[in-house]
Amino acid sequence: MKPEQIAKQLVGDVAALRFAPPVAFVYNPLEYAARSHAEYLRRFASSPKEALLVGMNPGPWGMAQSGVPFGDVAMVRDWMGIEAQIDSPERTHPKRPVEGFACERSEVSGTRLWGWARDRFGDADTFFERFFVWNYCPLSFLEEGGRNRTPDKLPKAEQQPLFEACDRALAALVDTLAPQWVIGVGKFAEDRAKAALGDEGPKLGRILHPSPASPAANRGWAEAAEAGFAKYGISFEG
Repeated sequence: MKPEQIAKQLVGDVAALRFAPPVAFVYNPLEYAARSHAEYLRRFASSPKEALLVGMNPGPWGMAQSGVPFGDVAMVRDWMGIEAQIDSPERTHPKRPVEGFACERSEVSGTRLWGWARDRFGDADTFFERFFVWNYCPLSFLEEGGRNRTPDKLPKAEQQPLFEACDRALAALVDTLAPQWVIGVGKFAEDRAKAALGDEGPKLGRILHPSPASPAANRGWAEAAEAGFAKYGISFEG
């Protein structure tokens, strides 16, 4: 199955899901940012990969704006060369507007991850020859006050149908890209990859999440990430 078909199927699978308070707003950038997400898949998910990096879900100033995982707007536009019209969710929180590529806020996790990729590999095509980045869950959840609520904080009854859909999408993407490694960016993503792929798929691992909420990431995320890759024999030399 082509990555574009996987994304379309995932949109359909999560469209009917409903979430109770404290979740008050749900953004799905695979819908309203479909153009840029499709361009990301078309350009960079067209060949087998050495490693698939899996994040958690869209950040409010990253993928929620650009449609690209960890998608800090400046990195997506200026480094990846992707820019497209971004529509708007049906309901938006006034503190978390969707401004698309006009958004001037930075997504720290995205500037760290993609900034490392740029500094290490130079151009985007060189990075994506070996790697691809996917968010496990396509939905962003906001509480009434605007606070971000991550999928691991949802009640079990809401997690189950959501995770089943996300598991299917991840398994399908792994079948398509045939990575040697699936690397969770953070523990949640690693745990979900284990649940979705089991012991029959590619090798599984984890690197530190680049969130500014992580003291370890704030002390030097790029160095910590490369140390994590090195444990799995993934090298960037030569």
